[in-house]
Amino acid sequence: MPGQVKSFRGLATAALLLIGGCAGLPANIERTESRAFSDTAATRLGQASQAMLKARPGDSGFRPLRSGVDALLARIVLAEAAERSLDVQYYIWHDDLTGRHFANALLRAADRGVRVRVLLDDLGVKANDENLLALDSHANIEIRLFNPVASRTFRGLSMLTDFSRVNRRMHNKAFIADNQAAILGGRNIGDEYFEADSEVAFGDLDVLMTGPGVNDASTAFDRFWNAPMSIPVPALLGRSHDMPALDALRAELAAFITAQRDSPYVKNAGFELAEKLTGVAAGIFWGKAHLLYDDPAKIDRAPDDPSGHLLPQFANIGSKVQKELLIVSPYFIPGEAGVTWLANLVKRGVRVTVLTNSLAATDVGAVHAGYSRYRMALLEGGVKLHELKPDAIEQARASNEKRRISGSRASLHAKTFVFDRQAVFIGSLNLDPRSVQLNTEIGVVCESPPLARELADSVEQNLGKIAWRLERVVDTSGNARIAWNETGAGGMRQQLQEPEVSGWRKFSVWFLSLLPIESQL
Repeated sequence: MPGQVKSFRGLATAALLLIGGCAGLPANIERTESRAFSDTAATRLGQASQAMLKARPGDSGFRPLRSGVDALLARIVLAEAAERSLDVQYYIWHDDLTGRHFANALLRAADRGVRVRVLLDDLGVKANDENLLALDSHANIEIRLFNPVASRTFRGLSMLTDFSRVNRRMHNKAFIADNQAAILGGRNIGDEYFEADSEVAFGDLDVLMTGPGVNDASTAFDRFWNAPMSIPVPALLGRSHDMPALDALRAELAAFITAQRDSPYVKNAGFELAEKLTGVAAGIFWGKAHLLYDDPAKIDRAPDDPSGHLLPQFANIGSKVQKELLIVSPYFIPGEAGVTWLANLVKRGVRVTVLTNSLAATDVGAVHAGYSRYRMALLEGGVKLHELKPDAIEQARASNEKRRISGSRASLHAKTFVFDRQAVFIGSLNLDPRSVQLNTEIGVVCESPPLARELADSVEQNLGKIAWRLERVVDTSGNARIAWNETGAGGMRQQLQEPEVSGWRKFSVWFLSLLPIESQL
């Protein structure tokens, strides 16, 4: 038996080496560089944008997309309106109701002659290679995968044998139509991001942008699209599909969409789509746009090398925070340096408020394990800390019945920072080690006091309904501990344990907190 075990281990080791050694990324691939079109002023989107911007030279327009339905419809409206190009960059794209409607919108645009470039993170998307090949076979569609797993057959083993490279991901989210309108923010493509999931609904935020900031977003997209780590799908797989595969996929999408047209979500979205088409200019704020994004080559550098990182770019766009800072971050692991920085802001008289996920609301227990070890220090430093309740979205929707179409469990996913109610960052950046050091991210600072005030007010006025307020208390034994406070119809209620989670959930997160994995979170 010992000899057999030794033989098996030898075979397993040899297999791992074989997979790791033979399944490398293709070298010297044919990659045609392409860039955003600059001559799109005559398109419908260009004319609409120029008409609005004429009296506001140098400014950009910002329309916040708070509702998931609005966010999906904005993308579909832009795809339908595009005449020259669609540039699409996402970390996740699910093959579900909204994901298929999104794919159909891109396909319809390509059929009209629109150039469609799709850049996806291979690990996040986990897409069917055959479907990607089929779409890529369209004359007007090209799909590239960012930093892909080398072996398509043994993906799991390939990831293990090439972990240091595959661990670095593209977390960017961008949708750009005709280089005239762009959507940036926290949403990926999938039902949970657009209020179509029956189990969970992500509280998220995107911004629809027009004006000079759009060209900056196109420049960022081009840098990623033409980067060496962005591999065309046919080159990665060593083959391409023929038209019958595309025709079959087109028929499958059409049949699915037809079958879903009477579903509650689609019918509700259809009513709202008519509203969007008649009020394109409604709800737009104006101001300067400052696009921030990581250099795509960040994934080739050591994590502690700040070259090309997004976070330091905040220092280049304005003065220091003077009065208040609002941080909305679903995955919030400030580290000792972050705690010190926030505490020093409080000492300077800055009101610092943080909204993040509670253990009951988070979808990533390991991140909560990393965050929880800093809660007491944040509270002792004067930071006002709030954790989202799992029923937050239903509480916020109580007065708007037509949008009660998704799950009852809420989970925060927006990444939004408001500075002195004068400017607001909306993007993909979480305040955790993974976003800051490992992944690439993108977002825009909207220098628009009216927008910043409205977003700050909408969050802070609802904090008592949607979140627990954390407090440092001292028990009868003189020990400091954390309390979760909420105010309801019966008055103020205080809990001294993580609310609305099982004992097993608490134990699993405690166990994860013992592991040395914070740098990966």
